[in-house]
Amino acid sequence: MTTLSDLTGGYVLDTTRTRIGFVARHAMATRVRGQFDEFEGGAHFDGDDPSKSSVRLTIRAKSIKTRDQRRDDHLCGTFLDTDHHPTLVFTSTTVQQLADTDFRVTGDLTIRGVTKPVTVDFELTGAENDPRGGARVNFKGGVTIDRNDWGVNWNAATRLLVSAKVTLELDIAAIRRT
Repeated sequence: MTTLSDLTGGYVLDTTRTRIGFVARHAMATRVRGQFDEFEGGAHFDGDDPSKSSVRLTIRAKSIKTRDQRRDDHLCGTFLDTDHHPTLVFTSTTVQQLADTDFRVTGDLTIRGVTKPVTVDFELTGAENDPRGGARVNFKGGVTIDRNDWGVNWNAATRLLVSAKVTLELDIAAIRRT
């Protein structure tokens, strides 16, 4: 595959090769890194007119992992309230091609029942045919959000100890299905 037109089609996430991670500062000194282990999603990519493309992603909130079970339990309970809000959802509203392999995807991100617009810049980092002849694409992207915009907070001390800014890191692998 050598052109974006060759990549046109419907894709599903390859969950074994995709990483949805985040980074937040704790006590303004250290960085806490984590990821979500359970998610699903897909996209329709129109290589001839990327503005006709769309993306959707659903993340199971309880699948958060930071390599510290106590912190993970705290994040699930008081921060994400996973009993009442089991998923985080992103649905694109616009896709814009910025350069040959650079795209800007704007959409609605829902966390804790609050929906806000976000814009994520992505780079197409690879495209190939797998051994079975199916098309695979890889994208890398990220965005920094203010967690307080979605009510992801616990108390006044948390506002001082944990940075409001959280960087979302997306390493996406997808397989064409149609």
